[in-house]
Amino acid sequence: MVKRVGIFEGACERLSDRLAGIEAPMELWRFDTEGHFRCANRSVPAAQMELDYLWLGPDLAGGKYGSLPFDVALGCKRVEVLQTFNAGLDHLAYRQLAERGVRICNSSAQSVAISEYVMAHALHAIAPIDERRALQQQRAWKRTPFREIAGMHWIIVGFGPIGRETAKRAKAFGANITVVRRSSNRDENVDRVATLAELPELLPEADVIVLACSLNEDTRRLANAEFFRFTRADAILINIARGGLIEEQALIDALDSVRLGKAVLDVFEPEPLSDESVLWGHPNILVTAHTSFDGDGTRARWDELFVDNLPRFLRDEALVNEVNLADLL
Repeated sequence: MVKRVGIFEGACERLSDRLAGIEAPMELWRFDTEGHFRCANRSVPAAQMELDYLWLGPDLAGGKYGSLPFDVALGCKRVEVLQTFNAGLDHLAYRQLAERGVRICNSSAQSVAISEYVMAHALHAIAPIDERRALQQQRAWKRTPFREIAGMHWIIVGFGPIGRETAKRAKAFGANITVVRRSSNRDENVDRVATLAELPELLPEADVIVLACSLNEDTRRLANAEFFRFTRADAILINIARGGLIEEQALIDALDSVRLGKAVLDVFEPEPLSDESVLWGHPNILVTAHTSFDGDGTRARWDELFVDNLPRFLRDEALVNEVNLADLL
């Protein structure tokens, strides 16, 4: 039986040679920026489109086309499998799709870039790089002692692809790694596995805390006043997951009262961050514009996931990164 595959027109052109090399029978239905589907000389509105596989790939990431990806996915009459560029699936559209029984595969493509972002900003927050630059400009010959990552205690909350890649890099520097996750499974880069309930006893030991978990009812406002009651005055908090994990005023209070050292924030609620937000000007907060995923290899990895997963689907094999729909409901 020929499978219908939905793909954005730009991606279809870019990957035409690779798609032509897939031997299993399929029809490629290209959709445009208006959400219309076309195949050969046929044109079908989304409301009449029945797809076996729909890919929301790198061309649609980053908000360039607004709500188009979700409008297309929700607008189709039927979608059996959706593969998306998102790692986190907290957008309402994914719950609505899960309620329809649509199988969903999320993305691990951005995990390398995000983990490198974490390491870059952790090093910047730990080492006195700004002080050294100032001394250079002053032509001042002065030592600048610094903390070493080797021997530090890192807590990584969430251990999906991003958490795993971050643990790998921090462990390479010699850090001790605790991961907070629902499963008790660990890998070679993890020294301890804990649960959310154990955070109060773990936080006083933490030098670096990385939020890399899903946003759900268990984790919303996880970093609240109670959370910061246990953090150390020199600890660093890095959030590359979702803005809703942090209670903003509690974070500011913790920094101002020296119950936390520094924060690196790449995600916010809502986005983009308002011009009036006090976060922009806080001396101990580094703000970036949800850009941690935007490494120069991420888009190619998005393509690779699709080119790997589509033949799996056509051969009725297990899919990479398929999520448990029950987790979205």
